[in-house]
Amino acid sequence: MDISRKLGILVFCGVPAIIGGGIVYGVAGSYIPVAVYEILLYLVVGAIVSK
Repeated sequence: MDISRKLGILVFCGVPAIIGGGIVYGVAGSYIPVAVYEILLYLVVGAIVSK
C-alpha cells in the first residue's frame, strides 16, 4: 500500500474520531469513555494501515 493511500485512510478515519468522540461524550458525559473510544479507533486504523 503506497503512502498516499495510507494518509487517505488516516484522514478518512479522522472524521469518526471527531464526530464519534462528541457523540460518546454526549451519551456518557465523561472523557474516559471518549479516550477508550479513541484508543480503540486508532488501534483499528493502525492495523489497517500497517497491512
